Amino acid sequence: MTLRSALLALLSSGPLTGYDLVKQFSSSVGHVWHAPDSQIYPELRKMHAEGLLSSRPVPWGTRGATKTEYALTPAGEAALLEWQNQPLTYVRDRDPARLKAAYFEWAPTGVAAAQLRAHIAHYEEQRLQTLHMIQALEQRTHPTLARRLTRYAEEEQEQIVRFKIFAYEGQLARAEQEIAWAKRGLEILEEMEKPGKTGPVRERSTVRSPPRTRS
Repeated sequence: MTLRSALLALLSSGPLTGYDLVKQFSSSVGHVWHAPDSQIYPELRKMHAEGLLSSRPVPWGTRGATKTEYALTPAGEAALLEWQNQPLTYVRDRDPARLKAAYFEWAPTGVAAAQLRAHIAHYEEQRLQTLHMIQALEQRTHPTLARRLTRYAEEEQEQIVRFKIFAYEGQLARAEQEIAWAKRGLEILEEMEKPGKTGPVRERSTVRSPPRTRS
């Protein structure tokens, strides 16, 4: 998925100004595809230049100011369909948490446990956010979803809601798995601190020299 695909998907619910799109992005697709505002606005302008979006000025404020409202063109709808038809391309993992964990024996005392607790806190927060999102989708109270549903017949709305919930259930499962993994790491650290155990976490004041080889 790219930022462009996320913007096309969000605009498929109807026209939005750049400002409103940024707000709805952060509260909807932004949960599964993060992008800062500094990337969104330039991408909108690029998509407009390429004919994927139409634009028109709409009133803003009380002094005759305007904002730009964007909408999908037929070319934009075709690009959205093409994105769905393309199989995902998977890339090799770059997982900083797993990389660090693999070398916790180099961590100063207490640092590994602190990192694992921070990992748990991060995913606990994500878990709660995802649960709230799922609840809003189930109750159809999420504003972006409610706006989208007005464009579809009743028989199509159930499918839309279920797909959205399915996506966030995957995010929920990942958050719970990450929490369980980090808790297991804390258990290992605790076991290593028991009397008679040689723990993987210890202070290192010097770096060992590599073993000499004989010529």
